[in-house]
Amino acid sequence: MKIAADAFVFLIPLLAMAGLLWLLGFAAVGWVCLAMAFLVGFFFRDPHRKIPDEKDLVLAPADGKIVDLAKQADGTTRVSIFLSLWDVHINRSPIGGTIQDVSYHPGKFRMAFDRRASVENERNVLTVGNGSLTVRFSQIAGILARRIVCWKKPGDAVESGERIGLIRFGSRVDVFVPDGVVLELSRGDRVRGGSTVIGRMVRSEE
Repeated sequence: MKIAADAFVFLIPLLAMAGLLWLLGFAAVGWVCLAMAFLVGFFFRDPHRKIPDEKDLVLAPADGKIVDLAKQADGTTRVSIFLSLWDVHINRSPIGGTIQDVSYHPGKFRMAFDRRASVENERNVLTVGNGSLTVRFSQIAGILARRIVCWKKPGDAVESGERIGLIRFGSRVDVFVPDGVVLELSRGDRVRGGSTVIGRMVRSEE
């Protein structure tokens, strides 16, 4: 299975330390380092996903559990996805288009399933649009996730379901689904980033 490149800053020192400890005769501690390297690789796993090719879909930007659906003042519906320590932490674009804005907001590190995390926690907010649909989504740090990674910048073109970044060690991703998109999930459902359909845009008949 593919491992995200961000993992190697942790993997290489752990593997080197494990080898050195074995050479020095500290095999037990070496095995501990090897086990830690395995856990890092597991956390940073980046599995292949089959991306739906149907138009007018909004896809889940992350793996995890839907913990909240909340109507917002601007007419969008906030779909909140909680990523446990064991979920895949690669984040993906919910629609294809152009990255219109990337905005970092410092903040607290509340538990990621807490509703207040959406507005109080450290987060990175991306807006992507394609002419017919604009979707905003947030990478949100949690109590363990202290590092948000974003690989995209304003002006970048993205495909639906394309990898855009990750959050380290447990987190939350909110996607703000605009009015005119019919949701196809409920609170408590589990989703897979890039492959689970959150909703479909309803086009008015001409």
